[in-house]
Amino acid sequence: MNYAYRTVIAAAAFAAAGLGAPALAQEKSITIGLPGIPPVFVTTQAYVAEQQGFFKKHGLKVNLRPFDSGAAAARAVQAGQIDLAMSPSPLIATMISNNPDVDLTLIYGYPRPTWKLGSLDASITKCEDVKGKAVGVDSLGGARSIALNQMLRSCNLGAKDTNQVALSANVGAAMVSGQIPLGVLHVDELPAIEREAKKKVGIVVDINQTQPVNHYLGLVATKKSIAENRDTLVKAIAALIEAERFIRDPKNVEAAAKAAAPTGRSIDDAKAAIADYVKIGFWPQDNPGLAKENLEAIIGAQQRAGNIKGTPTTVERLADTSLYAEALKLAK
Repeated sequence: MNYAYRTVIAAAAFAAAGLGAPALAQEKSITIGLPGIPPVFVTTQAYVAEQQGFFKKHGLKVNLRPFDSGAAAARAVQAGQIDLAMSPSPLIATMISNNPDVDLTLIYGYPRPTWKLGSLDASITKCEDVKGKAVGVDSLGGARSIALNQMLRSCNLGAKDTNQVALSANVGAAMVSGQIPLGVLHVDELPAIEREAKKKVGIVVDINQTQPVNHYLGLVATKKSIAENRDTLVKAIAALIEAERFIRDPKNVEAAAKAAAPTGRSIDDAKAAIADYVKIGFWPQDNPGLAKENLEAIIGAQQRAGNIKGTPTTVERLADTSLYAEALKLAK
């Protein structure tokens, strides 16, 4: 009797006895695309889920794969190269609006952008000063580029009125080295820039002042994957829910800060960022992070900016919160 045949017989015996066959269970392997190289700080949630065993607990073996930008990660999902991606929700709204055949859907979201247009040039202090200047973004059309466009609308400019420099997640390093005077930055990037540059980052525009109702990022999957691998996607969201709860608990701040190491943040900077982000609900707290008001706001903003050429998508087409509802029942 060969080994494979004996394995089948053993599994059948366990099943017949009502005992199951736990030793034969296989973890489901999936890949999640992360925005930025190194990944931006929102990905701390995924790294916590990995390091604290939340993915494994739900029977998943997850490969966390950084991409140059969330836009590139979304394209990889669309192409069937990866299963999920953290990608800028305004971009997904634009892609679907301009081409209804784009098979992408938000299944979990991050509604609180922390973007600031920062300057290390003392002569650039207000929105109008940015015209014609080099500004660091992740990629043309990426999350930072979209945020730049939103912020500059406060002075009737747009991203096209600047010289955008695509730098993935290395905008701060380029500013410190003097390559560019301006950058679209997350709030957690400011302390490291100021420490290394030995000067204060001037805040030219804060996105939450120009567009208080907004949406930053979403976990995106294809409708095909939702139909064929729904159980796996639900389990991935459940693990992220548990990771958010872990991060939110003050007693876990040290462990969460250590998990953030792939983002390039020091332990102290990560701890400070976690405290700030938890306070504003940056990672959605026991909700799918896909509120209709926020999604309608980004669809409208993309239409006003001229990025949507066709009929604007509906929130119902853009997002599916039903997977989150199922995941919440699994999360412990």
